[in-house]
Amino acid sequence: MPEDESIRGDPFAESHMSHLAAALQEAAADRSRVRYVLTLYVTGMRPRSQRAIENIRRLCEEHLAGRYELEIVDIYQQPGLAKDAQIIAAPTLVKELPRPLRRIIGDMSDDGRVLVALGIKVPEEPEPPGAAAPNGSP
Repeated sequence: MPEDESIRGDPFAESHMSHLAAALQEAAADRSRVRYVLTLYVTGMRPRSQRAIENIRRLCEEHLAGRYELEIVDIYQQPGLAKDAQIIAAPTLVKELPRPLRRIIGDMSDDGRVLVALGIKVPEEPEPPGAAAPNGSP
């Protein structure tokens, strides 16, 4: 990142920018340590429930390894928990932490939709050499 000419040589401004950069790096590191608390409500071991369990476990391991708690609740066996959580469809994934609370309904097969709903940013893959730029620009 090019330095602004107005701060070059100004010890206070350079120090301020250095502290700001360090704070941003620390914030980014803290974000990568955020713990996720998730509850997946399913209806027995039906195929749709099994897909939801497999998909959310895979996504959590790929993107949140070591930073998540996942509880699976069978609403047939624990209907009171589903009632308390106001679950009206299953499978439903509830993200309790980090805030805001989010609910995702379905078998969790749309990775992009689930990750967006969880607030997880996936690093963009670099474009292969020679790939065309968007809008035809070089």
